Amino acid sequence: MTYIELGVRVTELRKFYHISQQTLADAVGISRATINALEKGRSVDVGVRKIIKILDFFDQELCFRQKSNLPTFEELKNEQ
Repeated sequence: MTYIELGVRVTELRKFYHISQQTLADAVGISRATINALEKGRSVDVGVRKIIKILDFFDQELCFRQKSNLPTFEELKNEQ
């Protein structure tokens, strides 16, 4: 999962549960600006602890797996 995909997933979860960025920020002790930057893929300063807090709020977890060497759909599409 890329940083941008992580932000998209956080946005999807937040909207699914009808939670505002401010509500999420208050619940996990992070600024709304940080939540917004994560969701938009603009910030590389969001540490693992903050990401884990956000994921924990939505009962999600961070997992590791072997990175695939196969091209993504986007990479294949861009080759054309």
